[in-house]
Amino acid sequence: MEARVIDIEQAEKETPEQLYKEVASGPQGLASEEAKQRLSQYGLNALEEAKENPLLKALSYFWGPIPWMIEIAAVLTVAVQHWMDFAIIIVLLVFNAGVGFWEEYKASNALAALKKQLALKARVLRDKHWQGVEAKFLVPGDVIRVRLGDIIPADIKLIEGDYLSVDQAALTGESLPVNKKTGDIAYSGSVAKQGEMLGLVAATGANTYFGRTAQLVESAGAVSHFQKAVMKVGDFLIFLALGLSVTLILVELMRGVSVLNLISFVLILVVASIPVAMPAVLSVTMALGALALSKMKAIVSRLQSIEEMAGVDILCSDKTGTLTEGKLTLGEPTPITASNAQEIVLAGALASRPEDQDAIDLAVLAGLEDQNVLQQYEQSNFVPFDPVSKRTEATIKDKQGKTFQVSKGAPQVILDLCKVDDTTKAKVEKIVDEAATRGYRTLGVARAVSGGSWNMLGILPLYDPPRADSAQTIAQAKDHGLKVKMVTGDNMAIAREISRQLELGTNIHLATDLFKDVVSAGNLSQEAEAKIEQSDGFAQVFPEHKYSIVKALQAAGHLVAMTGDGVNDAPALKQAEVGIAVSGATDAARAAAALVLTAPGLSTIIQAVTEARRIFERMLSYTIYRIAMTIDIMFFVVISMLFLNVYPITAVMIIILALLDDIPIMTIAYDNTYIDPKPVRWEMHRVLTVSSVLGFLAVIETFGLLLIGRDLQLDTPHLQTLVFLQLVVGGHLMLFVTRTKKPLWRAPYPAWQLLGAIIATQVFAVFMTAYGWLVPELTWPLIGIVWAYNLAWMLVQDVVKLSIYRLIEDRAQHKRKFLSKANQPLHPHGVAKHG
Repeated sequence: MEARVIDIEQAEKETPEQLYKEVASGPQGLASEEAKQRLSQYGLNALEEAKENPLLKALSYFWGPIPWMIEIAAVLTVAVQHWMDFAIIIVLLVFNAGVGFWEEYKASNALAALKKQLALKARVLRDKHWQGVEAKFLVPGDVIRVRLGDIIPADIKLIEGDYLSVDQAALTGESLPVNKKTGDIAYSGSVAKQGEMLGLVAATGANTYFGRTAQLVESAGAVSHFQKAVMKVGDFLIFLALGLSVTLILVELMRGVSVLNLISFVLILVVASIPVAMPAVLSVTMALGALALSKMKAIVSRLQSIEEMAGVDILCSDKTGTLTEGKLTLGEPTPITASNAQEIVLAGALASRPEDQDAIDLAVLAGLEDQNVLQQYEQSNFVPFDPVSKRTEATIKDKQGKTFQVSKGAPQVILDLCKVDDTTKAKVEKIVDEAATRGYRTLGVARAVSGGSWNMLGILPLYDPPRADSAQTIAQAKDHGLKVKMVTGDNMAIAREISRQLELGTNIHLATDLFKDVVSAGNLSQEAEAKIEQSDGFAQVFPEHKYSIVKALQAAGHLVAMTGDGVNDAPALKQAEVGIAVSGATDAARAAAALVLTAPGLSTIIQAVTEARRIFERMLSYTIYRIAMTIDIMFFVVISMLFLNVYPITAVMIIILALLDDIPIMTIAYDNTYIDPKPVRWEMHRVLTVSSVLGFLAVIETFGLLLIGRDLQLDTPHLQTLVFLQLVVGGHLMLFVTRTKKPLWRAPYPAWQLLGAIIATQVFAVFMTAYGWLVPELTWPLIGIVWAYNLAWMLVQDVVKLSIYRLIEDRAQHKRKFLSKANQPLHPHGVAKHG
């Protein structure tokens, strides 16, 4: 038989006989030999993952613009036999590659966790005998038995039995178990809660509903904005360094300078200038941020997500178990003939069986004001709910020996059971309709004296209530510039009611209407994309919908965070910039997520966003500082050599300068920063503008001191020491300027770790130049001049910085005003109608 993939939606429409024919099987199942043959055709009933050579994967992290530059530098250091430089460069290269490899390895665990959700064993009819086999050996055409507590091992069509109650919340997000009858489809990965039925295997492995979800997880994933920013900064600095180096080499060669000495000097200059340590510094900053988040009960599984979280402007939140408690609660009962609400609840409780652990039964039982009242009654017979009768029924005996029956179920069924008059029927239907508009499910409750007619007692409303902290968390999210969109598998009425209670808004769209036959964000109409962007939430959502909603929002330019806890959320969690697995999430959701919450509720998310924005500001200040320092060193040295024909600094001084710069800069990971109330992103034109202006200002500053030194008639060695001290002092004082967008004398003030590291470095540099350690010594008056000169320039740099930010912001505001006016209609009341 040729391996044919069965369309599970089509299989649900077919009769069991038709499906038997399609899969070439029958009620007696398959023979063992036939099953083996089909296994070779269809493959294992498991989620197959393409294995990647770990060695090749590790080597891929040594490929790219920044790694290339570092590797070239390493080769050249060997050529000129600078072994210490070579060792430092190799350590940085391996460290950067190791961080990237480890993060990718952690992310790849998503599919492995999904595999664990599959059932391990199945009861299958083979060779006309029931036998236990590993679920991975099931094939289309097998007949299996599903019992209470079983994880359904494949997509099956139910062919025999009374009914099956299936919990598929982890797949579809539905908060209640779904009742299945003969002819229905039960999905792989769902759990049998009640009943027992036989099923015909229709789809296995990647062809199941569960398997398609896993494939989405495998293909999901957005490119990190952090990686893009590092690449842009790296490219800018590399090309700047290469351009200046080539110019310098050509001119110096024309002057007859020794090739080996020139290459050696230029090499050290380039290595000191390009961002060799930049990925490592930023990774350490994020790692320390991840440690801070872990103390807030938020575990970071992907470092880059910290930077992404700072810029998130939309939070897509799963409803069941995330915004709501994830369990049914009894609302206020409505009496019809009952004397009070507790009479209805008691009858409903007596028509329940606690040991079944049914969600509805437990909710009704919890509604009793006095649990001990049940001890006064004895349940002599119980008929569980089934899809045909759509009600439960119990025979009860009280302490006086009187016997009566109680029943609870679908309101329409209870109405028919009680044979009520038209007036009562209309009254009940109105109650049910009003409850539905408020998002409540309803049960009818009836009672009958033994052998007598049924009497309708009233209506029990059930709902999954919002978490106590959800409304406050959503309000905090709005204060942080986050738009919250609810995503749920429940119906429209429930979605709108929960959204209304949480003040999210009631602009809820049906996912089935938005996507229809197309489950790809890339093929959505403009109208559908606009609805997704403007909506407050989505109802009747399936896994493919959630994934595509995230992609559609990303295509509109948004950074998206997605919360969830089930298998159904995993694809969207991985695709989103920040996937957040809430407390109690499945292994699949945790592995796909970038952030895993270990405390209940969403309040930790706001703390995480705040911390992420603090970390982002640290990375931003370092990036501006690094670019400005590179411009300062490269342009100053190259211009001095081209126009003054002097080496303003020695190779040894450049290496020491690089060490003195990078050691304290690591402490920026602890710095105090201003926290932006709105989402923040990498705006490279701002970063490059601010850093370039400050960098060229620093070049002027350094040249100024060089000219002062020449006026003081210092010889070349002492002039080089003077320039060296200038670059050390000026560089670190510039860090105080770049670390905040505000005036440097205002809060937030530098953290003690940063301040202490800079002071220690400066003290070392002062004693180094004063006592001639590795460099010609300077007099104390000269050192004092350098410090006074740099302190004055620091104030100038701060004024220029504030002016740049003000100009950039004014330009942005003018642009927003222009676009706002340009989009306004010319006629004051819109487009004029022609009469």
